[in-house]
Amino acid sequence: MSEQTASELAEGVQPDRVLDATGLHCPLPLLKAKQALAGLAPGQLLEVSATDAGSWRDMAAFTELSDHVLEARVQRGEVYVFWIRKAGNSHS
Repeated sequence: MSEQTASELAEGVQPDRVLDATGLHCPLPLLKAKQALAGLAPGQLLEVSATDAGSWRDMAAFTELSDHVLEARVQRGEVYVFWIRKAGNSHS
C-alpha cells in the first residue's frame, strides 16, 4: 500500500464505523478494533485512530494473521490511523 493510496482512501472513503482509540495503551487499541469489527457486516470498513506506537505493528500483524484487510494506514503527527476492511464479501 502506497502513501498515495492511503491519502486517497483518507480523503475519498467514508468508513462504516470510526473507532477512537487515542490515549489507550497496548493492547487496548487492537482489542477495541477487534470488538468493533465483530459488530460490522462483511466488507464494511472500520477506521481506527490510535496514539500507541505499538498499534502500527499490531494492526498490521493482526490483519496478516486474519482474513481482514488493512486497506491503508497513515501517521498524522502523534496519531496513527488505520482502515480495516472486515473479512467476507459485501452484499452491495
